[in-house]
Amino acid sequence: MSGNDTVPELPVIDERAIILSSIVFLLCLVAVVGNGFIIVALGMEWWRQRLLSPCDQLLVSLGVSRFCLQWVVICKSIYAFLYPEVFLYNPVLLCLAFQWDFWNAATLWFCSWLSVFYCVKIATLTHHVFLWLKRKVSGLVPWMLLSSVAFSSLSTILFCIGNYSIYENSLRSGLQSWNVTGDAVGRTYENFFFHLKIVTWTVPTVVFLTGMVLLITSLGRHAKKTFLSISGSRDPRSQAHIKALLALSSFTILFTYSFLSLTLKATGVFPSQEFRHGVWQAGIYLCTAVHPIILLMSNPRLTAVLVRGCSLRRAGAF
Repeated sequence: MSGNDTVPELPVIDERAIILSSIVFLLCLVAVVGNGFIIVALGMEWWRQRLLSPCDQLLVSLGVSRFCLQWVVICKSIYAFLYPEVFLYNPVLLCLAFQWDFWNAATLWFCSWLSVFYCVKIATLTHHVFLWLKRKVSGLVPWMLLSSVAFSSLSTILFCIGNYSIYENSLRSGLQSWNVTGDAVGRTYENFFFHLKIVTWTVPTVVFLTGMVLLITSLGRHAKKTFLSISGSRDPRSQAHIKALLALSSFTILFTYSFLSLTLKATGVFPSQEFRHGVWQAGIYLCTAVHPIILLMSNPRLTAVLVRGCSLRRAGAF
């Protein structure tokens, strides 16, 4: 994904655009706070036990990537507001685009591997490959994290090369405004960025949806058996699976909506000056703002760790 998507072309002064920009900014702040809570809670757990479980390693990695991604978006929005006529491919925006590309790709991959981990650990499939993965998946988490960083770095480097090529072409053409619509730039975008975006987004999305479909199917079967059994309906493990089903279903909806929004932006169906473009962009940040709250509400252990840490700090103050 090219980080240039987060900064529109020369913005049109419009009341609706101002309102949408304010909403996007507030959603970014909510996402920063929510992911910050997750990082702090798991950081307290690591400080207390000097160890994080494989699931917590994925959660804190996802929290860190989202936290950094939202700050990059905030910084880019502030810069674009302060310098509305600055050249789109100037060094400052290229640097911010580089960071945005990396953290966005990392977020997609961390979400995908979290989906795979949940699926393998929670689903009750009986295939021998699945049973083998269930025994090995905890040990594979470090490799999942490393592969996420590697794939994100590779795509970021490719985007950086493309951005720099556009920057050099624009300098040769003498373009000094937001109106970067030259044929060379257009061809570079169409032939390079669009296909790279689709590949960069689609691969982790397919992994994510595969894991979620298998997991939701398995949990749905388990929930059906639970409700058909009088004793099973009081089983704490079954109740936990039902809560997980609701949380993961909402996660799937948010992730899918974000993917579709980003894909629509890449196709250019909605020009950046249109109000509909702002609506879809606000929807993307709504996903990143709501999911951390869902994680905190659906994971009592995260809340308990955070409350315990606050209690210890309050006790230490006295």
